[in-house]
Amino acid sequence: MLPHKVRLTMADILMKGNEALAEGALRAGCRFYAGYPITPQNEILEYMSQKMPESGGTFIQGESEIASVSMVWGAAATGARAMTSSSGPGFSLKQEGIAYIASYGVPAVLVSVMRYGVGGGDITQGQDSYLQAVKGGGNGDYRLIVLSPASVNDCAQFGFEAFDLAEKYRNPVLILSDGAIGQMVEPCKLPEAKTHDINKYDWYIKGRPQGEKMHKATNLNWYWGDREWERWVRDKYNTITENEQRWESFETEDAEVILVAFGVSARVCKKAVTVGRKQGIKLGLIRPVSLWPYPRKAFTNFNSGLRGFLSVQMDITGQMTEDILLADRFRHPVYAYSTAIEIPRVENVIEKAMEIVHGKAIPKEAL
Repeated sequence: MLPHKVRLTMADILMKGNEALAEGALRAGCRFYAGYPITPQNEILEYMSQKMPESGGTFIQGESEIASVSMVWGAAATGARAMTSSSGPGFSLKQEGIAYIASYGVPAVLVSVMRYGVGGGDITQGQDSYLQAVKGGGNGDYRLIVLSPASVNDCAQFGFEAFDLAEKYRNPVLILSDGAIGQMVEPCKLPEAKTHDINKYDWYIKGRPQGEKMHKATNLNWYWGDREWERWVRDKYNTITENEQRWESFETEDAEVILVAFGVSARVCKKAVTVGRKQGIKLGLIRPVSLWPYPRKAFTNFNSGLRGFLSVQMDITGQMTEDILLADRFRHPVYAYSTAIEIPRVENVIEKAMEIVHGKAIPKEAL
């Protein structure tokens, strides 16, 4: 699965993706974790159960996903760096709690290691929780900042960076991994550990010694309408959209077909670009790193010979194609290669791209 030969250095360490994510969070100062077991993210919970007490933090295996996300809400409201993780139906159970965390403007880190299928689904890898993650799985006007790792190193870095990002905007951050990345073992570089001052912000809740100013806890989302809050929400999401778009572009300058993929599919597509170009097929790749805000800035200044985009995703309906159409402002056709439960294969990606080149593919319509 590796796109190139890996050279180990003294700074590298072999880790599983889920464990690297957990270690990154610990090194960022995460000192509260609550979760509930579900495949394929169990290593995060297991790692935290072992390492959190060693770091002076608190680990709780809640009686349910609902209880766990509520505990994270409470811990984050006190200024602690708090995290929860789950997958599939477990992550669905957390949605009401996530919506409340967003409505209170509390920074917290969420992890969903996607598994395949609706309802209970399957315990194997998948990428069909995309719409739930990027469009908001709970009720009301809110968005999660969504980061998508494509390597074990990404898992470690995003686990570390997500807390700063959440606190910068007082908004939950979701690391949307997939079962293949979470279970993968490869070299990574762990960030230097830092400490977090639980009292550094003025919005946190704490006990009030006599004579100190009282902290009042309130839901930011006044049900009868609050214009100041509405402006705050709009301005926050506009700022995030402008400043936090992240992506990787590879060989897009002269591409006839540009592949668009995230997570494990992006690894396959990067190899497909290299192999395809050796065969004389001008392929390129855009890998969205932030799934929200979607990296629309990546979809500019293409050559006149671009025939379209091919979305490669482990789902059935091609969930990301609508975001590609919007990012490109409907200037080029968008095609979908949905592999469902199977990880895409290089030769099949190239075959689908050739169908586009030869005019044999049917563009995807927005559902």
